[in-house]
Amino acid sequence: MSNKYIISASDAESLAKSKGLSVPQLLPSLVKSAQDLARPPISNFHVGVVGLSSDGRIFMGGNIEFPGLPLNYTIHAEQFLITNLAAHGGGPKLLHIAVSAAPCGHCRQFLQELRGVSNTQIVITDQPIENPVYRPIISILPDPFGPFDLLDQEMPLILEKHDNKLCFDKDCNFITQNGDLSNLSNGHPESVKKNDGNLAGLALEAARASHAPYSECPSGVALMDCDGNVYKGSYLESAAYNPSMMPVQAALVAYMVAGGVEYDRIVEAVLVEKQGGMVRQEDGARLMLKHISPKCELRVIHCV
Repeated sequence: MSNKYIISASDAESLAKSKGLSVPQLLPSLVKSAQDLARPPISNFHVGVVGLSSDGRIFMGGNIEFPGLPLNYTIHAEQFLITNLAAHGGGPKLLHIAVSAAPCGHCRQFLQELRGVSNTQIVITDQPIENPVYRPIISILPDPFGPFDLLDQEMPLILEKHDNKLCFDKDCNFITQNGDLSNLSNGHPESVKKNDGNLAGLALEAARASHAPYSECPSGVALMDCDGNVYKGSYLESAAYNPSMMPVQAALVAYMVAGGVEYDRIVEAVLVEKQGGMVRQEDGARLMLKHISPKCELRVIHCV
């Protein structure tokens, strides 16, 4: 297996074959492992979700809660799964999904950003029947509001390639919270200086890959840990707006998928977004990072 959050197509086939199952039949047996990945210190309600992508890989996600922050900073398990899949190029479609509990309305709405999701097959493993079976997602959201109520049919959706043609403003400046590199990054200023350009470039890459067709305000975040490893996240919008994933949340998903555990190991962050956009990420990202890693320095670069 590649890691706790992603199983390669070959490993998925081998694991299913060893149990005498097809790969879709394997998914429900992996839900408990996905629940173990959840971090819900507020609700103590562990949600796990497992999805089979169109490239044959299996992706996992769990719900993530942050004590002391508003509840809308919570990352739902299905949001984690889709962000994980999008970040790792799992293909344009999610074919099957197994989840430990019925998706909330928030997650049913976020799933609408996937092309053809009405036909994606879902199984809910805690339902009080002996052998829960797959059924199309449209059966749990029969009258959906989605992207094509607002967009044309050719617009790329959340798992499809995006190329927001952004570049740095020639007059842009780093906007820092403290303005003093000597006090940054939990005592690792040398690492910060070394990776400044790399962080900015990766944050711009993430912004270019954003799914932001409704606001037209793409943005991206790159996080660096105290070992110098960098994790990037793209803004992912929903047609209903509220279930959208902030780029800092998406970057945290990347951090966790790569094995990150303690948030205070995140020591430096760069956010790239449009100056004066109708939707801005700076204040939300600053609040989240200040809370989970107080010494982390967030810098903002404006793009055009």
